[in-house]
Amino acid sequence: MALLEFALGLPLVLAVGLYAVETANLALTNMRVHQIAQNLADNASRVGDMNSDSIKQLREIDINDVLTATRLQGERIDLTTRGRVTISSLEQGWKGVQYLHWQRCIGLMRGPDYDSSYDRTYGTMDRDDGIGTNWWNGGVNMPNGMGDQDPKVQSPVGSGVMYIEVNYEYRPIVGTAWLPGGSARIHATAAFVIRDRRNFDQIYNPEPAAPRYYCDAYSAT
Repeated sequence: MALLEFALGLPLVLAVGLYAVETANLALTNMRVHQIAQNLADNASRVGDMNSDSIKQLREIDINDVLTATRLQGERIDLTTRGRVTISSLEQGWKGVQYLHWQRCIGLMRGPDYDSSYDRTYGTMDRDDGIGTNWWNGGVNMPNGMGDQDPKVQSPVGSGVMYIEVNYEYRPIVGTAWLPGGSARIHATAAFVIRDRRNFDQIYNPEPAAPRYYCDAYSAT
């Protein structure tokens, strides 16, 4: 009798147990991805080379450093192999126009579920070609700001915001059939206002020049 009860109850207990394990692991991974996005936004808002006039110049090597930190932080979940990370500089132009000035990216995953949600018309965000949709032909206008929900993030006057998008393909322990909703993609965003006085003219790259993490390139390192 006891053996019969065990045989009848085992499938239900096993199913509930596997669902609980998968849900817990998904929640833990989701937390890690969101923490990575927050840390990247925080780090990107601080970096730069301080000049004698107390204004920081953001350099490519500074961006490379914070992206490397993100890659190392996400090694345990293979973040840059199974995901895509985008840094966007949201700034305020003439008469308070919100615009996306530049982007830098790392990660192998590509496509609408992983690339940035924001316009990169004519490759402006990729190669700094100066052909934008304003402000003024150096970026892409974002009149309402950036963000998944309203009210969206907006840059304050005379400053900027580091806006981060992280899209990651979750690796299930059991299988996607055990995931809540069946979804395997984790999406996280974060935004931090620039902490210091920054020169927003461009990203500087003094000699010896550092590699640029353009968003039309896909790399895990």
